[in-house]
Amino acid sequence: MTHQTVGHERGPLADCPDTALVPPDRDPHCPIDITLAAVAGRWTPLILREFLRRDEATYSELSAALPALSDKVLSDRLAQLTNAGVIERHRTPGWPPRVRYTLTPHGRALEPVMHAMWNWGTKTNNNPGHPA
Repeated sequence: MTHQTVGHERGPLADCPDTALVPPDRDPHCPIDITLAAVAGRWTPLILREFLRRDEATYSELSAALPALSDKVLSDRLAQLTNAGVIERHRTPGWPPRVRYTLTPHGRALEPVMHAMWNWGTKTNNNPGHPA
């Protein structure tokens, strides 16, 4: 089975062998699963969008940009993105401690994925035949 790609690259996507498809409690090996693991969660793509817009942000700036997002979910998603190597956490010594999160080159590489999601969502939203 092959899948159609999105974005600028065209052609079929290679299949992941069954051995690459793993249960959720293990590290993924299929490239799509790896990407999904990095950006999984209801708010994660929106947090990533904020980093793509500004390259770095504090917790407070992200919280203000996404006011419907709870503190717990924001903390969890920042940890997830940090563990995936998408962002880095930088703590400045002193009181009060200051923490800035910066987008990594690995995270910047997700920009075409986010653009594809934006374009697909825009087309779907503007399609009168699409059920809302």
